[in-house]
Amino acid sequence: MRKFVKGLSFFAMALLLIFTAACKGNDGTAESADGASKETYQFKLAHITPPDHMWHKAAEKFAEELDKRSDGRMQLEIYPSSQLGTEADMVEQISAGSVDFGFITAAYMSSRSPSFAAWFTPYAFKDLHEANEARDSEIAKKILGTLDEQGMVGLDYFFAGQRVMLFKDKKVEKPEDMKGLKLRVTPSPPMQDFYTSTGASTEGLPLPEVYSAVQTGVIDGMDMDLDATITNKYFEVVNYGAVTNHMVWPAVAIVNKKTFEGMPEADQKIIREAIAAAAEFSAMTRADQEEEFKKTLKDEGMDIYEIDPSLFDPYKQKFDEKYGKQDPLIQEFIDAFRD
Repeated sequence: MRKFVKGLSFFAMALLLIFTAACKGNDGTAESADGASKETYQFKLAHITPPDHMWHKAAEKFAEELDKRSDGRMQLEIYPSSQLGTEADMVEQISAGSVDFGFITAAYMSSRSPSFAAWFTPYAFKDLHEANEARDSEIAKKILGTLDEQGMVGLDYFFAGQRVMLFKDKKVEKPEDMKGLKLRVTPSPPMQDFYTSTGASTEGLPLPEVYSAVQTGVIDGMDMDLDATITNKYFEVVNYGAVTNHMVWPAVAIVNKKTFEGMPEADQKIIREAIAAAAEFSAMTRADQEEEFKKTLKDEGMDIYEIDPSLFDPYKQKFDEKYGKQDPLIQEFIDAFRD
């Protein structure tokens, strides 16, 4: 009888060990019986825009989706308005692991990985709906993959409208009208090259200095999006807005590689699905605001108008010839989306 009881005890212990092993992730993280992780997370996310900008609203949507999809295990603290420094600072913090996530402009990311310049192909997309569809393309994913060697994982893209042109005193109606104008353009080579090819000169002023630079005549205008034109009150210092929609303006959602790859696959899946939901929300909400933003700026006294895109055909060709040769991924992007 004692031998039977002893054997039964060993059998029960063996079953317990098997059950415990089944409730561990590949990395030893505790999981429930159905394979779901029990790990809790307190994430940090940084970006450059103010709280009323679409990227911050997208970050809030990401936080909401994480909370909902993880049953409260994943919480996100958001640092907007460059609270943690410049984009270069944020990327370094993400690479080091002191910050988990960032929404970093593709313009800055192109300085880390040149293939991100592909997103500034002039007139590649008719509208944000087309650009949003391109998020899921193979070439878009290949470009994200170039960050693997830098201690980061590229997750997705967030759009904040398309680029427009703002002018203080001169109504520009064709590319040649920009000759001699000094324009603030994000210090990204593909963006600056597009403008200098028209005869304009570019200034890479920090965003906080742009308002006063236009006001005092240091610059004659800028490359911007309608959202930021309103949130930064540029309508107070410029008179003309050419809604050219000549480039999209994505942020790249990135995460620390060690943090992300150290999670159970189920938690990685939650993050990818939450970020995709936030990206979709961002693009579609912003696309629906286009007419509203135009009306707001007109009501503020700006002359809002359009320029025939075909007038920029020679400048599009110059861009394609130069940048397609620089990186095979840029050429693949051009081939995929150029009409």
